[in-house]
Amino acid sequence: MSETSAQMKEIDPKLLEILVCPATKDRLIYNRQAGELLSRKARLAYPVRDGIAIMLISEARTLSDDEVNALPKA
Repeated sequence: MSETSAQMKEIDPKLLEILVCPATKDRLIYNRQAGELLSRKARLAYPVRDGIAIMLISEARTLSDDEVNALPKA
């Protein structure tokens, strides 16, 4: 399975309801196309690999200003 296919694998919707940003404890936004869980407040994107959210701050990437501004309002 290619990395793109692995990233596109769905996350359990029940899991999405309970996952929060480890840095801020705020809700996350799932970006299915990018395979990431996004935290507006922390400005971080947590990767999703093979349908598993990697909720480590050290594994997250920093969101740009444009990416944060494009996120839906909470």
